[in-house]
Amino acid sequence: MKKNKIAIQGELGAYSHIAANDLFKEAEIKTCTTFEETFKQAYEDENCKIIIPIENSLAGRVADIHYLLPKYKLQIHGEYFLNVEHNLLCKSEANIKDIKYVRSHAQAIGQCQKIINKNKFQSIVSADTAGSAKDLAQGNDKSIAAIASSLSAEIYKLKILEKNIEDERGNVTRFLIMGKNPEQPEFNNDKKFITSCIFRLKSEPSALYKCLGGFATNQVNLTKLESFSVKNTFDQANFYLDLEGHLDQPGVKKAMEELGFHTVTLDILGVYEASKFRQK
Repeated sequence: MKKNKIAIQGELGAYSHIAANDLFKEAEIKTCTTFEETFKQAYEDENCKIIIPIENSLAGRVADIHYLLPKYKLQIHGEYFLNVEHNLLCKSEANIKDIKYVRSHAQAIGQCQKIINKNKFQSIVSADTAGSAKDLAQGNDKSIAAIASSLSAEIYKLKILEKNIEDERGNVTRFLIMGKNPEQPEFNNDKKFITSCIFRLKSEPSALYKCLGGFATNQVNLTKLESFSVKNTFDQANFYLDLEGHLDQPGVKKAMEELGFHTVTLDILGVYEASKFRQK
């Protein structure tokens, strides 16, 4: 059986790697240094999918992704919500009294301030959580700890000093599964769907108000609407939108037609089954 090819940003053991393992058993994982490199993998290879974080319940949106979506126009095949559990990792021979520094991604450090302040650790910001664990494993300094996943501890043979060290429980990251070709499921009344798109409005008064009117008139619920500036200008903005529904539903179809009247560009990023996490 041919393995799924999945590209992620970060080293093995990253939270994207955990999401990939949950979704695709025994997948061939390709690690990428940047999000753009990750997008390029799927853009250049139609047999490759990517799993990328788009938002976090504590930290908000992952800003880099919004600029890559219109650039590469990959299609969303699905979504996945992952509970993020941070752990304090160290060398096998170290203990808590040896630790003076803690290394991780800026967001992870920000989400674990209680243990950092309690132990008076000095923070070292790194590119990603799993990369911090890998660097720790390759070094000889037992005064450094890393904040990363339990999978990172397993991969890099590190000791977990303390589990679930995040300041707040319920830290959830939403991931998108994307690929070059559309994989739109057929409409089914028994299932819930999400449609995602990116659009740019015409430069005219009340354009945003008018384009949103179609969703209200047709009773289509929007779960997300975000604006982000078009590069090199403050005059225009792109909008990212998630709505509940399938393009084959009459109300959604009419609302999208209304949206099209007031936009310069409108790109459907995907129609996919809503995660069961949304039903909680």
